[in-house]
Amino acid sequence: MIDTPTLYPEIDRLLAALYSGDQAVLGDNFTGMYLDGSLACGAFDLASDVDFVIVTAVDVLGETFDALQALHEKLALLDPVWGNKLEGSYISRAGLRHYDPEHVMHPTFEWGEGERLKMAAHDATWDIHRYILREHGICKAGPPLQELIDPVTPDQLRRAASAILTGWAAGLLAAPEQIQGREYQSYTVLSLCRILYTLQIGDIATKPIAARWCQERLGSPWSTLIERALESCKHWDIPLPIGEVQVTLDFIRYAVAHTTTL
Repeated sequence: MIDTPTLYPEIDRLLAALYSGDQAVLGDNFTGMYLDGSLACGAFDLASDVDFVIVTAVDVLGETFDALQALHEKLALLDPVWGNKLEGSYISRAGLRHYDPEHVMHPTFEWGEGERLKMAAHDATWDIHRYILREHGICKAGPPLQELIDPVTPDQLRRAASAILTGWAAGLLAAPEQIQGREYQSYTVLSLCRILYTLQIGDIATKPIAARWCQERLGSPWSTLIERALESCKHWDIPLPIGEVQVTLDFIRYAVAHTTTL
């Protein structure tokens, strides 16, 4: 394992345990371990999850899948805080290289207490992960990511961002109860900023950078909403102001309606 420590010793211990556990379970099928998300982009904070990708020679199936689930149960007990914030995929070299609509199902572990390993679609929206991995990913073990992933173009990033907007974000309009809590409401606002940035620029930005870009570009009333979302990342205990959920839903509608005119 390459010694590239984070700023958090407890996360380094957890990642070391993930690495050794995956090697024991996967054996010769283990190809590499990489970090993406906020850790790779330099925007990690105590509200972030720990994004990882384990690359395998061939797809993970059957008893190996079950053994990996057992590993993650142990990791959650090893560190009750960060063990439940691990989020990542076990994806074969063929599945990682580029989007293939005939090869999209791979084991995925999402953060959250009680989560279990499951098969999930890594569709065209996963090109955003491929881009972050290829251009910014942290190699903990294995070959360079540029050898494993084909270049991701700006248009591919825009298509991925558009699909997220019309899928995940639009889905919130039908289920607004999902954003009743401060943490997920702020996550929603800042994720919308990232989507809008990508649609316009054809690149990926961290939440703070995309948020400031949107504030300058969009102005009132969204600037105030975005500012509160940024501040909430430091203070999850701040209650949502009255009407904040409705304003957030209005921001989703605005984003969906204005993606081609920003």
